[in-house]
Amino acid sequence: MTLPRSASDTGLSRRDVLASSAAVGLGLTFGVHTASAQPTLPRSALNRLRVGAIGLRYQGSVIAHKAQLYGDITAVCDVDRNVRDQAKAAFGSTPFACEDYRDLISRKDVDVVTIGSPDHWHTKMVMDACRAGKDVYCEKPLTLTIDEGKQLTKVVRETGRIVQVGSWQRSDDRFRLAVEMVRAGRIGKLQKVDVVLGKNVTSGSFVPRNPPAHLNWNVWQGQTPDVPYIEERTHYTFRWWYEYSGGQMTDWGAHHIDIAQWAIDSEPVEINGIAKMPNVENGFNVAVDFDVSYKFANGVTMTVTDTGDNGILFTGDAGRLFVNRGKITGIPVDALKTQPLNRENWKVYAYDNLERPPRLGKLDAIINHMGNFFDCVQSRKTPVSDVISSHRTVSTCHLGNISMRLGHPLKWDPDKEVFIDDKEANTWLKREQRQGFETA
Repeated sequence: MTLPRSASDTGLSRRDVLASSAAVGLGLTFGVHTASAQPTLPRSALNRLRVGAIGLRYQGSVIAHKAQLYGDITAVCDVDRNVRDQAKAAFGSTPFACEDYRDLISRKDVDVVTIGSPDHWHTKMVMDACRAGKDVYCEKPLTLTIDEGKQLTKVVRETGRIVQVGSWQRSDDRFRLAVEMVRAGRIGKLQKVDVVLGKNVTSGSFVPRNPPAHLNWNVWQGQTPDVPYIEERTHYTFRWWYEYSGGQMTDWGAHHIDIAQWAIDSEPVEINGIAKMPNVENGFNVAVDFDVSYKFANGVTMTVTDTGDNGILFTGDAGRLFVNRGKITGIPVDALKTQPLNRENWKVYAYDNLERPPRLGKLDAIINHMGNFFDCVQSRKTPVSDVISSHRTVSTCHLGNISMRLGHPLKWDPDKEVFIDDKEANTWLKREQRQGFETA
C-alpha cells in the first residue's frame, strides 16, 4: 500500500521551506500552504484504508473529513440520531450507521477508527478498538483520569496498535518550531515556561428536563453518574463539568501543556494549584480563577493560568520565545534568518515525513497530523502524538485539577505514578465507574 504524499501538488516540501531563511523570516510566513492546496488523492480501494468514525458532532466530523483525505469512510456512529443522520448524509458512499460503537469496531470493512466522542468515553473506546484489531485516531484529552491512562497504555502496548491523539499543535509548524528551538538550545538552558489557557466558563443553575428522543442519554453518560438530563451537559458544553472533562486544564491544556512538556522533556514532581470552586446546583462546576505552578524533575518550572495572552512563553538563560496559534516571536526567532534549523540533522518526531508541506492553524495542521497517523499505520512506527506522551501530558493536566480541587500542594512520583505521602490525593487517581461502562 502506498500512501499519498501531499507535497506532490505543491512542489515544495517542509525540507525546502526550512532550508530557506527568507521563508522563515519572523516565523510568520513559512506556512504558506493552506487547505486550498490540498492534494488530489487516489480513490483506488487497493491503497485506501477503510475508516469508521465514532462521535461525529463538530470536532468528530472535522477529523473524519480529514481522515477521508487518506481513506474511505465506511461506517459512522453517534448516540445522537440527528448527528448520526447528518454524518451519514455527509459521506457520499452511504456508510453503515449505528448507535453502539461496538457494532462499528466489530466490522471487517473498518481498518482504522476516529474517535470524537466526549472525553469520558475516550479511554474505553480506544481500548475496545485496539482489542478489536483497529488502529485509532482519538481526540484529546486522552483520558478522564490518570488511572485510565495506565490502563490504556498497557492495552496499546499489548495489542501493538497505532494510536494517534488529536493534539494537532504538534503538527502545526509554529509550535513544532518552538519546541525544536528550545531543544536545540536557541534560548540557552530552559528555565521556566508560562502557559495561559483562558477562563473556564461559568453559569447559573440549569433546568433538568426529559432527554430528547433523538439522544440516548443513558449511553451518552457512559461511566459517569446517572443524573437527570440537562442539555448543557452535552455536546460542546460537556467540558465545563468535572464529571465528563476538566475545563480548560484538559481542553486547551491538552494542547498548550502538551507543547510545553514536549519542550521541557521531563515530568512534574511538585504541583500547587489555586482556584475558586463554584458551588452552583445543576451548573458548571470547573474551577474559576485558576493558577497552577509545577516543578519538573529536571528543575524547570511551569505556571499555568487562565489570565493573559493565550499561548506559551519559554524562558531560558539566553533568551525567550513566545508561541500561540497566531504567532511565534522573540529574538531567537529573528535569528533564524541567518541561522535556520536543519531538520534532517535531528528530529523531535519519532517518525517524520519531511515531504509534507508545513501547515499552520487547526484545519490545516490536522491534515499533516492525520497524515502522520496514516503514515504510521503503514509503517507501524510511533506517531507524533503517541499514547505514552499523551498520557503523560493529560496526567499533568489532571495533577493541576486535583491540586486545585483538594486545595493543597502535591508531590508526585512520575515513575510510580502515585502521589507521595498523600492517601487522599491517591484516591483521586481514578473514579467510580457506572456498572456496565467500566474501562477495564
